[in-house]
Amino acid sequence: MDLLKLVAFDEEDLAVVSAHLQDAAVRVEDVAYLPKEGRFALCARRFDWESDPDEPPRRRLTGLHFERVLAVRCRNMDPRRKDEVLNLLAVTFEPMAAPAGCVTLIFSEDRAIRVEVECLEAQMKDMGPVWEVENRPAHEAPAILDVAPEPRGDRG
Repeated sequence: MDLLKLVAFDEEDLAVVSAHLQDAAVRVEDVAYLPKEGRFALCARRFDWESDPDEPPRRRLTGLHFERVLAVRCRNMDPRRKDEVLNLLAVTFEPMAAPAGCVTLIFSEDRAIRVEVECLEAQMKDMGPVWEVENRPAHEAPAILDVAPEPRGDRG
């Protein structure tokens, strides 16, 4: 399979990037905010979702960066714990005063990185190395809610 290279300039583009990065493993030491350059970047070991399901599961080394970054904040993370591995669940965009907004990288264990951007300008690129892994990421199906319909008022 060829190396994947994606760009995101709007919320729909970012949703595609997010889908490819679901379940990526990110080491804290591989995350960087470069305020002078207005850039936020990370290296991830993304699960190769587009590979043939009959082949052994594998991961790819992938870079992700955002340009025109104004600020970065973390939730429930200690940047000093460099060896810690985070499980990336999704990447979302919340528009603010157009074209500005906030990108949120959502990790398991209620962790997140919020990246405030002047405008959405992101790139994800596979960097080459591919390796087999033992398992495919698995998620439990959400519980089905047993919600009775709300009673309607008497329209008499």
